[in-house]
Amino acid sequence: MQTSAMTKFASAAKAKKMSLGVVAASAAVVAGGVAMAPTASAAPTHSGSVSSWINQSLEVMRKNGIPGTYNGIYKNLMRESSGNPRAINNWDSNAAKGIPSKGLMQVIDPTFNTYHVPGTSRDIYDPVANITAACNYAAHRYGSIDNVNSAY
Repeated sequence: MQTSAMTKFASAAKAKKMSLGVVAASAAVVAGGVAMAPTASAAPTHSGSVSSWINQSLEVMRKNGIPGTYNGIYKNLMRESSGNPRAINNWDSNAAKGIPSKGLMQVIDPTFNTYHVPGTSRDIYDPVANITAACNYAAHRYGSIDNVNSAY
C-alpha cells in the first residue's frame, strides 16, 4: 500500500506542484506511517479537545507575544497529526537520525527544547506545550504559524 500511496501522492504533487515533504507526509498517513507513541510515555497534562488545546495555547502565546491564529494552528495541526497528540513519525529523515517528530504539531525534541515556552509542560506530547513550542518556532522562522503552509 505504501508504494501505491506514494505514487498516487507523487502524481498529485506534480499536478498541483506540492512540496515533496507534504507528499511524503500525506503518503505516510495513508500508509500508516505516522504511529501512536508508546503508551509508556508520559501522558499529556491537558485534557480536552483540539479546540480547547488550541485556545489554551493561544492564551499562552498572547501572554508571551507569540503571533498566531486559531485557523493557522488548526490547519497545520490537522496536516501534521490529524489531531492526535500521541502521533509520532518513525519513517522520515529525522526519525532516521533518532529524533522523530512528535505530538500534535510534529516537533522534534531539539526544536521543542529550544522553543519551549515557560509555563507549559516539558512533555513534548502535552498538547498545549507542543502547539505553543511549534508556534514559537514558526514565529522565529516564518513570522507566524499562519505563514506555514507545508511541513516545516
